This record gives sequence, C-alpha cells and structure tokens, in this order.
Amino acid sequence: MRIDRLELEGFRNYIQETAVFDPRCNVVCGENAQGKTNLLESLVYLSRGKSPRARTDREMIGFEREFARVTAAVESREREFRVQADLFRGRRRKITVNQVPIKTNAALGDVYHTVLFQPEDLYIIREGAAVRRRFMDTALCQLRPRYGAALAGYERARDHKTRILREFDHRPDLLSALPEFSEQMVRLGAVLIHYRYQFCLRLGEYAALHHRECSGGRETLELRYQTVSSVEDPGAEIETLTERLRRHMESHREAELSSRLCLSGPHKDDLLVSIDGREAKQYASQGQTRTAALALKLAEREIYKNAAGEYPVLLLDDVLSELDPRRQEFVLNRIAGGQVFITCCEEDRLPSLLGGKVFHVEQGRIL
Repeated sequence: MRIDRLELEGFRNYIQETAVFDPRCNVVCGENAQGKTNLLESLVYLSRGKSPRARTDREMIGFEREFARVTAAVESREREFRVQADLFRGRRRKITVNQVPIKTNAALGDVYHTVLFQPEDLYIIREGAAVRRRFMDTALCQLRPRYGAALAGYERARDHKTRILREFDHRPDLLSALPEFSEQMVRLGAVLIHYRYQFCLRLGEYAALHHRECSGGRETLELRYQTVSSVEDPGAEIETLTERLRRHMESHREAELSSRLCLSGPHKDDLLVSIDGREAKQYASQGQTRTAALALKLAEREIYKNAAGEYPVLLLDDVLSELDPRRQEFVLNRIAGGQVFITCCEEDRLPSLLGGKVFHVEQGRIL
C-alpha cells in the first residue's frame, strides 16, 4: 500500500497544496505549528473516515473557510484508487472512492490502512482502559468492516439506554424500551468480544517478539484480554458469548436502574499488559513502558501485513525525538518494506538511512 499523491484545499492551515510522495520513506520537516501533523492527519482521515485529533469534521476546515477537500492517489493490492473527502461547515461530508460515494467508514478499510504512532502512544500502557480500547477499536475498524458496523451499533444502543436510565424518573414510559436496547447491546457486544479476543491473540504473539528483541532478550511481555466477568472463555462461539452477556446484563438490571449507568457490557473491556509476570501499568519503568508501546504498534503493523498481504502506511508523528538512540535504531530497523511518513523538527540522517524524499513544511506550504 502506498500514497502516491496528496492534494489539500482548505484543510487546516493548508490553502492549496500538492505533494508527490516516495514509495519508501517521506520525511516531513518543519518547526512546530507549521502543519506537519495536519498533513499526517489528512492521510489518516482518508483511510478511516475519522480524525485522530478532531471531534468533528468542521474542526478540520481552515479558518474563515466553508469548505475543505482532501484527495489522495493510492496504490493498494495492485489497484489504483482515488480517494476524496469534501468537508462542509453547513452540511454532511462527502467521501468518494474512484468517484463512487461511500456510505460507511468501514468501506475505506478496503482501500488502504494506516498505522499512526504519536508521542502520546508511548504512554498507552499507563493510561486508563479507555485508551487501550480505543487502540483495539481503531485497528479492528480498519481490519474488519463487520467490527466497525457492530461497534457503531453498540454505541448507539448504549447511548439510548443511558438516556433512558437518566430520564425514566420523569418519563416512566421510557422503561418499556429498555429491554430492546439491552438486547442490542448483548448481541452486538458478543461480536465485539469475538473480534477483540482474536486480535489480542495475534497482537500478543508479535508484540512479545518485538519486546524481547528491543529488551535484548531480558524481558518477556504478555497480553491478556479482559472482558465481562461472566465470559469465562472470550474465544467461544458468538452464540455462547451472547448468552453469557445476556446473563450478566440481567443480573445487573437493578444496579443499573439504581446507578443510572450502563454497568454491563464490553464498553469496559481492557487489554492487560504484563512484563515478566508483573502488571506493566503499575510496575513498569519509563523505559519498559516505551518499549512495550513500541512493541504494540509494530505488532499492529504486522497484523495488517498478514491480513492484507502488504504493509499498511506507517505514520510516525514526531515519535523518534521522544526515544533514546537504542530505541530509535530498533524502530528504524523494522520499518522497511512499506511506505513510511516521519515528521521531525530538523532534517537529519533518516533519508540516507531509509532512502526517500524530504519535505519542508512552513506555514501550511509544502516546499
């Protein structure tokens, strides 16, 4: 997979810019707040239909503008694609692939995949469970369209159920709809657990190898998927998972009515990380935390490679500057074979090491 050409119009601080990329390495240099991360954001958006930074599409439209357009020429699975996103302040966006409108974000996963690595990801191990769930969800929505549809449906059902739980004191009639949304959460939640468990198995295999190499063979990393307590075997068939979730939700019905919260379901799942048998979130040093995060991101890239037959586009947003020389070398030695974008403040030896192009970004201009 590779992005050959990118056109930006009215996107963030870019007025109208075009860039032609190298199929191997593209180093994007520039001072802070010039537009380096904005460029990577546009590439991620076209692969996922969602920004890793913005809550709404309007936030990505330049100041005092009503419209933004992002267009990319992509090569994937020996086919050529033209992906275009038109963003508007006053109406819904329009995304097309080869001039054909798409209806869901999941459809973009059939074009190309991206793995984005940001400085904040270096602390994914120490953050709360929501951050690790988002890591799993982001990866799986690109890999498995069915997962993306199930996740969207689950979140809609949970939102409806939450509103009922908060308002039924004033609207007792709302309680009649509660079983319907609970059942939707049960059925869709079983699908989420099924895919998350399979993803965590593969992730654990690759991450353990990367972590062992980066630590010089001194440490062992293990991952464990944690979900609803009634699900003893998350690898069971979806029908079994559905029944287990239904049982758990029924046992929490009174507690949910009392607390006005959705207490049962995979929206509380976690990815537990341990190093040499100790919980990394609590006991890992800063160096161990960063090594584990590197291992997770590189493992995610390998999973994409196995699923699609080619490497996804890897985006390193100012990550190398946060790493010591040993970990920098570890990353650089493992990113060959696919297209890579690396942002940094100063041009350095990266192009000579990896081969490729250097782009200088200044006040929304690509030079």
